[in-house]
Amino acid sequence: MSGIPTRASNSNTATNDTSIPTAQADAAASPDSSAAPANAISTARDRQAGPTAGPTTSTEAPVSLACGNTAGGPAPVAAGSGGAPFSSSWEDLVTAALLGTDRRPPAVALSGREAPVVLLDAAAVATVRRRAGLRPARVARRPERAPEDPRPVLPSAAARRLTMLLADRSGGAGGGRRGSSPDLMELLPQWLAAANAHGYAAPPQTLPALLDAARGRTDLRPAALAFAGPRALWLARLNADWRFALRSAPGGGAALPDAEDGEAVQRLWQEGLFAERVALLAALRARTPALARELLAATWATERAEDRLMFLDSLRTGLSPEDEPFLEQALGDRSRNVRATAAELLSALPGSALAGRMAARAAACVAVDRTGNSPTITVEAPHECDPGMERDGVAAKPPTGRGERSWWLGQLVEATPLGTWPARLGGRTPRQIVALPVTDGWQGELHAAWCRAAVRQQDAEWSRALLGAPSAPEAGGPGAVSLAERAKLLATLEAGERADWVAGFIATHGLSEAFQLLGVCAVPWSAPLGRAVVDALNIARDAGSYPWSFSGVMGLAERCLDPAEAARLDGLLAIPDEREDASPGAGGYWAEAFQRLVSTLRLRAAMATELSATSPPGV
Repeated sequence: MSGIPTRASNSNTATNDTSIPTAQADAAASPDSSAAPANAISTARDRQAGPTAGPTTSTEAPVSLACGNTAGGPAPVAAGSGGAPFSSSWEDLVTAALLGTDRRPPAVALSGREAPVVLLDAAAVATVRRRAGLRPARVARRPERAPEDPRPVLPSAAARRLTMLLADRSGGAGGGRRGSSPDLMELLPQWLAAANAHGYAAPPQTLPALLDAARGRTDLRPAALAFAGPRALWLARLNADWRFALRSAPGGGAALPDAEDGEAVQRLWQEGLFAERVALLAALRARTPALARELLAATWATERAEDRLMFLDSLRTGLSPEDEPFLEQALGDRSRNVRATAAELLSALPGSALAGRMAARAAACVAVDRTGNSPTITVEAPHECDPGMERDGVAAKPPTGRGERSWWLGQLVEATPLGTWPARLGGRTPRQIVALPVTDGWQGELHAAWCRAAVRQQDAEWSRALLGAPSAPEAGGPGAVSLAERAKLLATLEAGERADWVAGFIATHGLSEAFQLLGVCAVPWSAPLGRAVVDALNIARDAGSYPWSFSGVMGLAERCLDPAEAARLDGLLAIPDEREDASPGAGGYWAEAFQRLVSTLRLRAAMATELSATSPPGV
């Protein structure tokens, strides 16, 4: 549409939603014209659909609206006698109408015209734009064709399932009882992971809904964008609501040069945007770590501190002893954060000079005392944080409420290679070491530092020793002082061993503290772990336990329990006889929850079958 006037022309016409009637009459009818109510906008919007009655003598210039694409473009522009544009979103117009133009004047006051009139005319223009379904914009080049996606087409049944999953946007978060129906949005991440494992391409017609879902849930973005493929980036360039896809893509969606093309690599590194340079460094680090390090070293001295920190963090990928000279140089950086990151990376290299320096300092603080009836560990924490310690990444100032000496000791032990301690403490194994008593109340601090070291160095033997047996009192080893630390230690173990430990924990201690531990177990859960969870839920039901306190674990079971377990749960679907001391309505809740669990498991089994199908593609 073009040439849409803000007033009717001098001839009587019956328009087809292209003439915008004046709103002066509505403004004059209001007892307070400076506080135009919101319904004035509705009145102006509703009147514009009818024919214009009678001529006017307005000399205002027309609004020129060129049809743009749906991806964006400027807001409506009204030109008045002053020639200044008025531009605002619909939300801004409604806000101005609700607050009144005295309190919220238009963005640009046009000379010789009252603010309420400007507001209502702008509302009329915006209404035409909204009804037309296109955003006014200057004429632009037609966008390039969307790139082809060479991956196999999704099977038809799986495509229909995806449409159903995307259509359910409630996510079961409405509060109250969830009922017995599966929560489809919670199954979408699992469906996307399976589809990506098969290497399927997303059906083009599902891309808008897929991008909308990823926009609302950041946890979906990596899998959703991988499944959406190159066409998601094409769409993101046309719609501001989907720009997150460009930010999530390496280099903002730009193509990176091949590592063999030295000239192109150097040009992008020297002239590219920050996001492009980060993406280039990460890509090179994954394939040719040495080339990435050399590229960074060449411009290190000229980079900004915040950029140096991001670039240095990329060296975690492919970290090796060859990186030590560069990281040692970074220990003298002006930025404390850069120094700390360099020290952390060096401490992950057991043979590095920094690891040796830290080991010498920590060994001077921790020793075995054999003078008593049984050996004990004695601790003499550092009395000062000298410049050498600070250069090696030790933070001198402790957090609020933490003593300086214990703070320094913890950092030294955490950065010390764990292989140091058997030789230092009498040739004992990690399990024997953590079993030794520690004098003067230092056990918690020392063992917590060993926990952090085991996680940082991914040492499974030390993790087992610190975790202890899952059936032990309080289900923790001497150093596992919190569920968060236990979960981190478990993550260093192989998936099967991890699941067995958590199953033993649940069998002994129930589910009250198991939620965080279950979160680090591989999906689907192993058979022993699945049985332990279901048995514990059944015991809680029979005991008349408060059912809503287990909703988190039940939700995890819906997503993580092996679908093959569904048949074994049929006996739990009936409403049990409620005990006198049970929570009111608990039996019905438990039956409903188990029904939802079974139906979700069967739905997951159907999803897996659909994705494995070889039926003709399409919807």
